[in-house]
Amino acid sequence: MSNFNIAAADKRAARYDHFTIALHWLTAFLVLTLFALAEARGFVARGTPLRGDLIFVHISLGVLLAAVLILRIVWRVATRQRTAPAVSGLQHVVATLTHLALYALMISQVSYGFLMIWVSGNGPSFFGLFSVPPLLVLDQPTRHLMSELHDYTAWAIIAIAGTHAAAALMHHYVLRDRVLVRMIPARG
Repeated sequence: MSNFNIAAADKRAARYDHFTIALHWLTAFLVLTLFALAEARGFVARGTPLRGDLIFVHISLGVLLAAVLILRIVWRVATRQRTAPAVSGLQHVVATLTHLALYALMISQVSYGFLMIWVSGNGPSFFGLFSVPPLLVLDQPTRHLMSELHDYTAWAIIAIAGTHAAAALMHHYVLRDRVLVRMIPARG
């Protein structure tokens, strides 16, 4: 990459606002934690208190992820993403499609989770403080379908988020531009 292109990328790569950065990292933390909890549950015997606790925390954090996603979308629309794209051309198209895919998958994932719980006639609880009342009740075969979709979608999110993270690291360490720095909280 020429010095001119690096300089142009650095100029475009203004930092995101603090709230956007906080929402980004909170989302990443929640997605990874939810995935880890779901995978850990598979190693714990059915009917044990630990398995119940893992499910309880997973559902509660899923409700939090739903709230964070809604807040992210509202914030993004309200601020109209004032930060200019850090890349251009094909890289910008790929980055945009990746972000749209992650949003679509996360919205789907949360929806499948809510539907799975609503099938039983219950609402997802947020650490026992409140629950989201069932909007609709579905049959058991639909619950099984939602469970499969929830599982496949989780793996798709992890794969795309991993690719997203790898691309950010490539920008930072190989291309040596400021794309990753935009989303790192400012020091001092």
